[in-house]
Amino acid sequence: MQPMTQTAPSASALPPEIARRRTFAIISHPDAGKTTLTEKFLLFGGAIQMAGQVRAKGEARRTRSDFMQMEKDRGISVSASAMSFEYGTYRFNLVDTPGHSDFSEDTYRTLTAVDAAVMVIDGAKGVESQTQKLFEVCRLRDLPILTFCNKMDRESRDTFEIIDEIQENLAIDVTPASWPIGVGRDFLGCYDILHDRLELMDRADRNRVAESISINGLDDPKLADHIPAPMLAKLREEVEMARELMPTFDHKAVLEGTMTPIWFGSAINSFGVKELMDGIAQFGPEPQTQSASPRNIAADEKKVMGFVFKVQANMDPKHRDRVAFVRLASGHFERGMKLTHVRTKKPMAITNPVLFLASDRELAEEAWAGDIMGIPNHGQLRIGDTLTEGEAISVTGIPSFAPELLQNVRAGDPMKAKHLEKALMQFAEEGAAKVFKPSIGSGFIVGVVGALQFEVLASRIELEYGLPVRFEPSQFTSARWVTGPKDKVEAFVKANPQHISTDHDGDVVFLTRLQWDIDRVLRDHPELTLSATKEMVA
Repeated sequence: MQPMTQTAPSASALPPEIARRRTFAIISHPDAGKTTLTEKFLLFGGAIQMAGQVRAKGEARRTRSDFMQMEKDRGISVSASAMSFEYGTYRFNLVDTPGHSDFSEDTYRTLTAVDAAVMVIDGAKGVESQTQKLFEVCRLRDLPILTFCNKMDRESRDTFEIIDEIQENLAIDVTPASWPIGVGRDFLGCYDILHDRLELMDRADRNRVAESISINGLDDPKLADHIPAPMLAKLREEVEMARELMPTFDHKAVLEGTMTPIWFGSAINSFGVKELMDGIAQFGPEPQTQSASPRNIAADEKKVMGFVFKVQANMDPKHRDRVAFVRLASGHFERGMKLTHVRTKKPMAITNPVLFLASDRELAEEAWAGDIMGIPNHGQLRIGDTLTEGEAISVTGIPSFAPELLQNVRAGDPMKAKHLEKALMQFAEEGAAKVFKPSIGSGFIVGVVGALQFEVLASRIELEYGLPVRFEPSQFTSARWVTGPKDKVEAFVKANPQHISTDHDGDVVFLTRLQWDIDRVLRDHPELTLSATKEMVA
């Protein structure tokens, strides 16, 4: 029988402050328990005293990572939020992403700013559609993935079945880091395969973790003191089968994104979370090299470089603020530094940078490569912008996707059209929607990935700008960015005014009613490219 041993990671060449950082996103299908898991991370990191349930009663214990009113009302996350906290000797930078598929674009962009992903799976449902989509994005970036199978205290599927489904659907090797003992009401805890420990769940206190029990292998007689005989026999049989059938833990394969270790637990009962956090600390990647043009940015470079992957407006409704979320790619940042805004070539003094704990923030005196900080600004910073200590270098690979749904938008009060334009441009720069200005007629067309985004936009425009709006069906069904030789693009625009609009950057967009429109352009204008994605670069 082959033991499941761990391979030791190689000694880091990064400066110690950078090497201790772990920057990761949590991805899952809606309702897999992602936000609850985030809460428990903060709890064990000492960042909060008591975890607030997603549907808690009263404002005092609302979930800390959801700050938008609609998120609080519906119990879903619709915007990515960042949280930084200490865990032992490590610094965790955690990004909680929207689980709802209507907000997947925000998640895609967030995945460009992290070094690893934690994939949360519901033990009863296994791999669901949104999990699969998000996993594909991780795969494109070769992101290391650590898996947490949640809700084991409820009726769940067979453990081997869950692992097989992950391996088949996601085409990745799976190695168990722990093994569940019982399921549903009979769920007692897990056997920690990597550290040869017994972990028992404390059902009495959801915020407390029971003590680990050190054992000497599965034959240790001490196990019989804690596990009923039939369950112990089943545990020994299943772990032996797992050791023979599944690949051994290989740290290098995990870092390359070809293997995922899986932990089992119950986030709501605080069980299995600490083991997962230890796994992130021990096996998760240090800050990685960032793709950029004309050269890539290594995390150990002395000069400070960072990029904007998200812009969030009005996080604090009392102040009409706009915060750019910046991932530091290299260097040691200190408050007050002057950085060059590569797109405008202008220097920016960063005087009030903040670190986040969901909607709470604190002034950041310093930050290192791997950290995510917020820079309050009045619209100078956009998604894709790069900040450097003078070098003209732009981070690449931050996508913008063509919308799948298009609607016209009207202000309830026609006299407030200018206010509406300001609000729409705000949301376009934030990446919350695509806003197109047709070349013929007045008004705007708003494009989104999912229908729920229209609700969120209407709610936010009314809440943040005091402006009721209504969305109406559009004659157009899709949008494509037009690129090609300048003269050819200009001639095309002139010949097709009824289909032409511009986005908030002023780029030409072709609005279509049918796939036939796109096919016709590709046939008649081979020199032009109609693209469903646009890279957001400085």
